This record gives sequence, C-alpha cells and structure tokens, in this order.
Amino acid sequence: MPWEFDPNQPIYVQLVERIKVMIVSGELPQGSKLNSVRDLAQEAGVNPNTMQRALAELEREALVYSQRTSGRFVTEDCTLIEKMRAEFAQHKVQGVIESLLKLGYSQEELKRLIHDYLEEMK
Repeated sequence: MPWEFDPNQPIYVQLVERIKVMIVSGELPQGSKLNSVRDLAQEAGVNPNTMQRALAELEREALVYSQRTSGRFVTEDCTLIEKMRAEFAQHKVQGVIESLLKLGYSQEELKRLIHDYLEEMK
C-alpha cells in the first residue's frame, strides 16, 4: 500500500522524514540493510528517482551509508540516532505546547493535562 503524502510539501522531503522516523523508532534497526531503491519506491508509491534523492539526503546526514556492492545500510551510530530521536521529540513537544498556549492554557494547566494523560495511559 503506497504511503500517504501531503501535496503541500515536496515528496522527497516527506520520504526523508518518514525514513528518519523509521530509523529513530527502531523500525529500521541500526546496521540493517535497506531494500533497493526500486523496492522502496514501489512500496512508497513514488518514482525511483524521487526515492534516490531522499536516500542521497539521508546519506548526506549520515543516517544511511552505501557499501559499493552490498547496498545501503542504516547507520550504526547510536549517538546520532539518539540525537535525531531527541530532536524529533523536542519538535513535537514544542508544537503541542505552542498550540495549547495559543488556546489560553497556562503552564500549570499544561503540566496537569500531561500528567493526567499519562496517568490515563497506565
């Protein structure tokens, strides 16, 4: 089933973000071999050139690397992956907090909301 894309953002950028999430979440484990460009493109429902562009960007960011005859692999640099994971979390938390502050919630109300939500999840 093809991946869903936002028509307001370039597809290759969305591919980069999606694969980053797959890496930081462990869906694509450290050191794991990626499928071929063709297979990944088919899975995502995009042109192989678009997928190639996304993978090249991930290589520039050192999240994936190529081995000449073996293909592409997820980095084994756990520090880099953890840093990326923290950046994703920071971005998400920042967006939620800014949205709720715009709705008029105080910092104390936000703390209570988060605490209550986490308690409900137990």
